[in-house]
Amino acid sequence: MNTQIIRSFDDVELVVHRLGPKHGGGRPVLLLHGLFSSADVNWIKFGHAQRLADAGFEAIMPDLRTHGQSDVPQDPGAYPADVLVKDALALADGLGLEDFDLVGFSLGARTSVQAVLAGLVPRRLVLGGMGIEGLGQWARRSAFFVDAIDRYDEIRSPDDPAFMAKSFMRTMKVDRAAARLLLQSVQDTREDALAQISMPTLVVCGAQDQDNGNGPALADALPDGTYCEVPGNHMSSVTEPAFGEAIADFLKA
Repeated sequence: MNTQIIRSFDDVELVVHRLGPKHGGGRPVLLLHGLFSSADVNWIKFGHAQRLADAGFEAIMPDLRTHGQSDVPQDPGAYPADVLVKDALALADGLGLEDFDLVGFSLGARTSVQAVLAGLVPRRLVLGGMGIEGLGQWARRSAFFVDAIDRYDEIRSPDDPAFMAKSFMRTMKVDRAAARLLLQSVQDTREDALAQISMPTLVVCGAQDQDNGNGPALADALPDGTYCEVPGNHMSSVTEPAFGEAIADFLKA
C-alpha cells in the first residue's frame, strides 16, 4: 500500500491510498467512499481493494475532504457548491488519470455521477448504494444527516432514526461542524442529465438497501446501465465479498 497527497483546487490536501499489482501497469480505478466513511472502511478493510489488485487493477482510493486522513477545513469558504466534484476533478488531474475506471459508494456514487457530468470520462462507471431518488432528491437525504449533526447530543434511543448515523459519526470521529458544511455543499442531479452518462455503468446495491431509493430504476435511466443485487442493507452491503466481486467482474468485462 502506498500513500500520497494531492492538493485540490484550493490547496486542501487529500490523502490518496494506492494498491495494485506489484510491478505496476494495472488499469487505474478511482474509488470514492461514502459519507462519514473513509478509503480504509469502504475499500480496504473488507478486501475490495485487494480483490481489484488481484484482478490486475490499481485501486486508487482518496479520503474525501473532511474524511479519513485528508484535511478538515473549518472555513465555510472551503465548501463551495459540489466541492467534492471539484475535488474529484482535481484528483484525476493531479494523478494524471486518462484511461481509468470510476467507482463510488453512496455519497461517492453521487459525486461520481456529477464528476462525469462535469467532464470526467472513465472507461466504466460503478455506482454502489445509489438509487435514482438519491441523485434527484439528494437535498432531502442530506437534510437527514444535517439533522443528525444538529441533534447529536440529544440522540440517545436506538429507536431514533438518526441513531445509526450518530453511532457511525462517533466511531469515525467525524468533525461535525466540517461535515455539516460539506453536506450543505451537495447539489441535486436532474434525472434528465443521466442521458449524458454514456459509458457502461453498473448499479450495485444491497437487497435491503432503500436508503438512496430505487437502484434498478437508476440502472434503467442510464443509457448503458446494469443492475446487480448483493446481500445486505446500506451499511452492511459494502462489507460483503459479493460487493467487491461484482465490481471486479464488471470492470474485467
